[in-house]
Amino acid sequence: MSASIWPAKGPATYSVKSRTLMPSRAPLNPPPNETRPCCGVRDAGNVAGSAFLVKAAPPAGLYPVSGRSEMRAEAAIGIGETWKEALDEARARMPMLAEGAAVDLALLFASDAFGDGLADLVKAVREASGGAVLIGCSGQGVIGPAREVEDRAAIALQVFSLPGAALRPVRLSPAGLQSGSGWQQDLAGVREDVNAFLTFVDPYSVDGERLLRDLSDCLEGVPLVGGLASGSANRQRTYLFLNDDVFTDGAVGLGLGGAYAVRTVVSQGCEPIGETWTITGAHGNVIETIGMRPALDVLIETFKALPAEMQERARRNLLVGLAMNEYRDEFRRGDFLVRNLLGIDQQSGAIAVGALPRVGQTLQFQVRDPDAADEDLRQLLARTKSELGGQAPVGALLCSCNGRGAGLFGVPDHDAKVLDDLIGPVPVAGFFCNGEIGPVDGKNFLHGFTASVALILPTAAP
Repeated sequence: MSASIWPAKGPATYSVKSRTLMPSRAPLNPPPNETRPCCGVRDAGNVAGSAFLVKAAPPAGLYPVSGRSEMRAEAAIGIGETWKEALDEARARMPMLAEGAAVDLALLFASDAFGDGLADLVKAVREASGGAVLIGCSGQGVIGPAREVEDRAAIALQVFSLPGAALRPVRLSPAGLQSGSGWQQDLAGVREDVNAFLTFVDPYSVDGERLLRDLSDCLEGVPLVGGLASGSANRQRTYLFLNDDVFTDGAVGLGLGGAYAVRTVVSQGCEPIGETWTITGAHGNVIETIGMRPALDVLIETFKALPAEMQERARRNLLVGLAMNEYRDEFRRGDFLVRNLLGIDQQSGAIAVGALPRVGQTLQFQVRDPDAADEDLRQLLARTKSELGGQAPVGALLCSCNGRGAGLFGVPDHDAKVLDDLIGPVPVAGFFCNGEIGPVDGKNFLHGFTASVALILPTAAP
């Protein structure tokens, strides 16, 4: 590919191995002007297991809730050089913890910079919340009410009192995925009375797309929401939290049922460019031909047809969109799973992508665009607000791609503030992901470059 499209140095976190252009173990290529890895899907051939930080795992099954009549939630961010400083700051902004109010559920997201101290943080939060069910993970940044903290050590904590809720936490081990039937056994206590399933996944030990397929089969019709845990690219380790335990591989999940469900919003940050095409040759993560032509020829043709201003933006922001639903008459923004363009083979004209494309799949190239990302999120949240008809969420989970944030929008706090503006002041916690999980048109997907929102709502008066 000419240097006008792809930087001369190429995507630094990827190594070219013959014509297959397979990625290295690092997550997908960094966004412009950033050194951190950007969210996306990992190839199953590039994951490796790691030891548990804590080997004990809580049993799957129904955990009792407080029985209080008051539905309530609070959330806050805490920043500090140590986890204790960060937790103290967050607790000072959460009257529920100061009052000793009954807490049924805690969502915790924390910078991996706290490292070995995360086990102590998790236990301290569990103690402060009175032994509530706890779930969460590490992130390159954390998200709270109308605020996002990137590249600083911080935590985001949210606590809920959920009378009438059915809470079913579960640990999903990598061995369970490899055995095939393991997930079925792990989820045996979760299937009953579940309206939504929150899950956080280690991207270095688990094939995220396979996990979602298995979870969707086990929990048919249940929306899956969450994300791939993230952390420093140098450490190549993430942390998952479940009750008193911290894990460094596999996944953790929580079945939410009883008197509560979620309303999901999945918003993309990319604009389709050029035409839609059909993949006519593919092997592994390599697209060989598109429309019976070398894939690279189609890519270059698409790039050259762009206006000069968009060509400039596309130099380091060119991506691949794979259709989620092949049976649409017309494809628009939001109809594609967006994946990184990893590299090219000049000799064969093949391109490598951060996915496993298949022959016959519809493809359209994409460009990361802050204006499109802002517009899409605002439109979807405004529509959701209208459809809720005045019903207020008790709380929200926001999982945003680590390719968004200030690096994309040029200002801090974008997604958190838009959520606050359009849904209203709602307690929210979340993190910047290596990949976002959420349903589109009733089917669960692992996304890239998106904001995945789960609004937690009562299904009836508690």
